[in-house]
Amino acid sequence: MPKQYITILGKTVRRIAQLRGGGSALPGLFVETIDPDFISHTLAQLPQGIIVISGTNGKTTTTKMVVELLESQGLKVFTNRTGSNFTRGVAAALLGEITVKGVLDADIAVLELDEAHAVHFVTKIPPRYSLLLNVMRDQLDRFGEIDATAKMLETVAVNTSEGIVLNREDPRIARIANVIHNKKIDYFGLDPSLKSLFPSDDELRGEHRNNDKKPIADVLLTKLDGQTATFAIGRKEITTSLKLRGVYNIYNAAAALALVRLVVGKKLDDEKLMSTLANITPAFGRGETLTIGGQPLELVLVKNPSGFRLGLKSFAPEGYATMIAINDNYADGRDMSWLWDVGFDSLREHGVAELSGMRAYDMALRLQYDEIEISHVEADLKKALRHFIASADDKPKRIYCTYTAMLTLRRELANITNVEVIS
Repeated sequence: MPKQYITILGKTVRRIAQLRGGGSALPGLFVETIDPDFISHTLAQLPQGIIVISGTNGKTTTTKMVVELLESQGLKVFTNRTGSNFTRGVAAALLGEITVKGVLDADIAVLELDEAHAVHFVTKIPPRYSLLLNVMRDQLDRFGEIDATAKMLETVAVNTSEGIVLNREDPRIARIANVIHNKKIDYFGLDPSLKSLFPSDDELRGEHRNNDKKPIADVLLTKLDGQTATFAIGRKEITTSLKLRGVYNIYNAAAALALVRLVVGKKLDDEKLMSTLANITPAFGRGETLTIGGQPLELVLVKNPSGFRLGLKSFAPEGYATMIAINDNYADGRDMSWLWDVGFDSLREHGVAELSGMRAYDMALRLQYDEIEISHVEADLKKALRHFIASADDKPKRIYCTYTAMLTLRRELANITNVEVIS
C-alpha cells in the first residue's frame, strides 16, 4: 500500500478515536499493524536524529523539560507528549504531526519510552542520544526484578550512537558506563547533602552499596529550598526558582539540563536555557494544578513505592483535602503489593477524604494499618470525584492517582474546569 494512503488511513482512525473519546495509542497500533516500518521511515527524516529518555520514574516530566529547553535553543522538536510511552504511542503522535504526504517538520525527536518497549525500539531505530534516569521496583508483574530492568536500559545505551547521560547516584544506572565504548558519557547527580531525599531502590530497602568513587557530574543539584534550586553546571553555580513542584521534578531538571548541554554543545545559550527552565510547568497529572470552584486541585501521579513516597514528602497535607485513586489496569501494573512499601504516616493527622479506583478497598486496608482515618470509599471514579469535590468545596484539594485513574479523572474534570487537552 502506498505510504500516503497509510498516512491518510492512520489520520482517519486517529480522528475517529478522538471523536469517540478513545485512547491516544489506538491509531498508532493501527498504523503499526499495516506498516511496521512507519515509525522508522518517518523519523529517518530528522536531520539531528532521535533522543530516547527512559527509566522507572520521571520520564514524562523530564521529556517535557528537554523538549522546551531544546526549543529555547531554536530547535524544532517532535515528541510523544501524551505520555503514551509504548511504540504505538510514538506512532500515534507522529500521525498527529505529519502532513498527508508523510512529511515531519522537525529537527530532532525526543521520545519517552517505557523500558521494555525501548529495548525493541532501539534495536530497530538506534537513537543518537539517550538519557537513563533510574531503576526502581515498579510493575514486577511486567518487568520482573529490577536487575532485569537495568539490563533493558543497558541495551538502550549500547544501541545509542553518539552520547549518553546517566544518573550517577543510581548504582545500576552508573554501572552501565562499564559496557559503553567510543561514546560520549555525561552524568547528572546530587550533592551529598541531598542524597537522603532521593534514595536508590537499594537504600529504600535498607541496603547500602559502596559507591564512593563517583564520576564527575556535568550537572549537579547542590541546594534545594522549596521551589528554589541551585545547580553546579560545568564550572558555574546557578540558582533559579522553578514552577515545577515536587523534589523529584527538581532532580529531573538536572537530568534535562545535562542532556540538553550534551546535544547542543558549544552553541548553547545559557541565559535562554535557564530562563526557560524557570518557567516550565509540570507535565499533565504530575503535580498539575487545576482550579475547581475557585480552589486549586492538584493531580499527583503515583505508580511505585519510590514515587508515592516522594509525592507524600513533596506535598504537605496541611490545609488540603486528600483523595487517593488506585487502579490496577495493565498500564498501572497489576500487582498492587507495592502499596505496602509506602509509609502513609504523614496523612495521619488530617486523614483521607476519599478513596476510589478498582483497588479502593485494598488501599483502605493499607491505610487502616497506618491508622489513617478515611471519610469515604467509592470505587467508581466518577462518583467519587463528584463526592470529593462536593464534600470539600471550600478547601484546596489533592489527588494521588495511578496512571489510568489519572486519565479518567482528567476527562471528568474537563467537564467542569479548564484542563489542558493532550491529543
